[in-house]
Amino acid sequence: PLPDGSGTTVHGADAREWLEATTPGSVDVLIADVFGGSRVPAHLTSVPYARAAARALRADGVYAANLADGAPFDFLRPQLATFATVFAELAVIAEPAVLRGRRFGNVVLVASHAPFDTAALTRRCAADAFPARVEHGAAVARLVRGAAPVGDDEAVDSPEPPDGSFGIG
Repeated sequence: PLPDGSGTTVHGADAREWLEATTPGSVDVLIADVFGGSRVPAHLTSVPYARAAARALRADGVYAANLADGAPFDFLRPQLATFATVFAELAVIAEPAVLRGRRFGNVVLVASHAPFDTAALTRRCAADAFPARVEHGAAVARLVRGAAPVGDDEAVDSPEPPDGSFGIG
């Protein structure tokens, strides 16, 4: 539960429908931690969804999405390409073993219209109890490696986690 006066509003609604109905430029930070069971629903993985998120954010707002994938990142790579179509700045945050392709796991996609302080983000993630790596710029471009943005017609749910991932199975 959030403390009274936190200044944070949680909306219990379909994420895409809520974003499409939101006043443009009215959101400071948008956190998408949305799963149907253990998978991100397909309708939250396409360019129209990314446009709705971008439209809702203020000019310096930040979008963060919890995604899950593993090598060869057949879900993550197109997601990065999708969000790159509408956001100028992208970064990913994940445990090093996930980014190296050694295991399936969570990857946080961070996107913004405006530059954000990746050096500070890198320091905070490295100092966490569960250290994570931050990739941005050329490293994100290499990760995308020519993946195409996802339209509504091609959108699919995120991959099913392998047995034993996240305590599942």
